[in-house]
Amino acid sequence: MAKRILVVEDEPRILAIVQERLEVSGHEVITATDGVQALEVARREKPDLIVLDLMLPRKDGYDVCVELKNDPVYSPIPILMLTSKSQDKEINKGLACGAEGYMLKPFDSKAFVARVAQLLERAEADRLQRKVREGEA
Repeated sequence: MAKRILVVEDEPRILAIVQERLEVSGHEVITATDGVQALEVARREKPDLIVLDLMLPRKDGYDVCVELKNDPVYSPIPILMLTSKSQDKEINKGLACGAEGYMLKPFDSKAFVARVAQLLERAEADRLQRKVREGEA
């Protein structure tokens, strides 16, 4: 089943590559090119997953992630950080912000698509668990 994925990337070439990989995999892609726009689009569209660059204009990916993860309405949306920031401290910071995944650019297309699928499957399982818990409450 096709999922709606928000891709947040300010570099047009990378945005086009990521969008094409996801669309070929059967997903609907919506985009944002800076952190403020990312928050607006995420809140309006409620995507199934967010692919988030870290180095963005107006608001960086760390701040976007923290804002979404601190809001119970949007916190269940999995976030995959896709960035060239490869130092351990940056990876740890990204995961500490609440991101469910962290991949480095340049990326292997097959590994990227597989990671997206894995995060979507986990999010669906979590959603079903929440429904069961709410039904038992």
